[in-house]
Amino acid sequence: MIRITDLRHRLLDVPDLTTDARHIAVIGPNGSGKTTLLSVCSGIEEPEAGSVRLLGRPPSAVKVGWVGEFPDRTLLFSRVYDEIAAMPRFRHLPCPETDRMVRAAAGQVGIPHLLGKKIPALSGGEKALVALAAACAGDPEVLVLDEADSHLDGMTAERVRRVVQESAVAHVLWCTQSMDVAATADYVLFMENGRVRHHGTPEEVFAALEETCFYPTIWRVCR
Repeated sequence: MIRITDLRHRLLDVPDLTTDARHIAVIGPNGSGKTTLLSVCSGIEEPEAGSVRLLGRPPSAVKVGWVGEFPDRTLLFSRVYDEIAAMPRFRHLPCPETDRMVRAAAGQVGIPHLLGKKIPALSGGEKALVALAAACAGDPEVLVLDEADSHLDGMTAERVRRVVQESAVAHVLWCTQSMDVAATADYVLFMENGRVRHHGTPEEVFAALEETCFYPTIWRVCR
């Protein structure tokens, strides 16, 4: 369960929102507060007022995996193995357990062949997959993706979507510019000027957006 109560932070103004949906898409125009909302929900930022609860706990008490739009800004280590191992090592897990988690995450994302590679030598798509594997290596309860698919080719973006869908996390919060991706979510939040203007199932939200650029292309083709 995700519960937001009287949230005020920068431009955000979200009086009340509760959902137990697993895959939640966050959409809206640039500057509408999507990234800020995800930052608060993930515990990166503390709200100025109000509260966020993930699984009944504050974000700081929940294992959250974060994947951003630009991996170069978040990848900390020069070697792929060390990047994916970062979270288990920060938690002081034994070396054999860390190694198991690294190899499991790399296998989950499909990049075991990259474990010995240097990150600066990777392509943008490969770096995005490394960032996703690093987020998954911590056995997260909630996975947050902030436009992680924005600069990926179709094949890599589809791989990211598959990994996310098959993960064991309780909730996925995915800010995306792809309305076709949002249409596959269980729940959609449409944000504008810091407020959640529409929320509900994809059918409910996109019915209110049919005459806008936020309507899924695949739905326009098929209707």
